[in-house]
Amino acid sequence: MRQVRPDLWETESFSPFEGLKTHAYLLTRSDGNVLFYNTGHVDELDPIARLGGVSRQYLSHEDELGDTLNTIAERFGSKLVGHRAERESWRKVRAPDEVYDRRGLHLGNIEVIPTPGHSPGSTCFLVESPTGKTYLFTGDTIYLGSDNRWRAGFIESAHEEKDKPVLAESLKLLRGLNPDLVFGSAYTGDEGFEDVTDGSWPDKVDQALQTLRDQ
Repeated sequence: MRQVRPDLWETESFSPFEGLKTHAYLLTRSDGNVLFYNTGHVDELDPIARLGGVSRQYLSHEDELGDTLNTIAERFGSKLVGHRAERESWRKVRAPDEVYDRRGLHLGNIEVIPTPGHSPGSTCFLVESPTGKTYLFTGDTIYLGSDNRWRAGFIESAHEEKDKPVLAESLKLLRGLNPDLVFGSAYTGDEGFEDVTDGSWPDKVDQALQTLRDQ
């Protein structure tokens, strides 16, 4: 694991298949740490334990399901949280302990923002860190591509044309946010996150919207 911000740690890159990489992110909190996304590396659980373990784990969508969800829950007694729309598909691996179906504030400073399009329950998380920075976890709604540019999470072999307008509306919603750092789930470039404190986030979302129109 590496520390990327004073209260945020990134797990080692995990590749579920060639060309695609993922990270999970541990947000350390005095009232219990939160893990965003999932990791396939069981050996990451020891450093996570040294940082205080996991109280709650939020998945952005069903593509992050994996056997380590059970290992994490069993080791740390953590609660798994996700969107109601994907509850049945999650049950095949681990049923969520808590579900949501609308935008809302969790734990005082984590805003849960449903952003369907990549999947029915795709969700982003906006965190107001006590450090003064705002973190946006986007799942696969928008991700860093191999050209290190943000792209819409539309895959022609996996999605239908009807998914495009749904995803476009979700991207427009994200465009109106004002994050300092943006963390994708899966990515194909060099890094899974980017610092956007220069105010460039709306332009990056516009680029992603253009990739969606071009498909």
